[in-house]
Amino acid sequence: MTTATAGSPGPSPRTVTPTVETVLAFVNTRADGAGRRELFGDGDSFAAWLAERDEFGGGTVVTDADAAAARELRDALVTLLLAHSGDEESRGEPLLRAERYLRRVGPLYPLATVVTAGGVELASPQAGAPRVFGTVLAAVTTFAGTGDWARIKACRNPPCHFGFLDRTRNGGGLYCSTGCGSQVSMRKHRRRLRETATQPES
Repeated sequence: MTTATAGSPGPSPRTVTPTVETVLAFVNTRADGAGRRELFGDGDSFAAWLAERDEFGGGTVVTDADAAAARELRDALVTLLLAHSGDEESRGEPLLRAERYLRRVGPLYPLATVVTAGGVELASPQAGAPRVFGTVLAAVTTFAGTGDWARIKACRNPPCHFGFLDRTRNGGGLYCSTGCGSQVSMRKHRRRLRETATQPES
């Protein structure tokens, strides 16, 4: 077992940015073709990540099995975020599997309503890794309640799939950065050139 240490619980979910940041921090832990490394590879790496995240509380004991559960939850959420950005490969059966998984694990991490004079927030009443997963689902639930859940997306650039908040006025953002958008445009341009080159002359 590995112990992660962190500080006090996070801010009120009425503060939108930290809530979104919690979700994005969790989903942006995958290894990808852009050179990012896997942060939930085992209990040690999972604990190291938790130690840098204040909102999950301190003294969390995690195992390799907890890291595997974290990867499952994260990957299901990433599939939903890819669907938000219109990624075709994430739709159909992959999306159905992700939604079934989230319906199945949701009851494992119940949430409690915390009412104070300053406002109301959702929090996980559990300890250990279940508290971590409950906190992530609380952040998802809170932000979804704002009506902007579909604005949390995963980049459609296949080597990337980095999670981001779409801040465009019409909610039409597809990529986490202009760099990723340029890569996709360049690949499409090269594909058109190849197709043109292989077409027979009239």
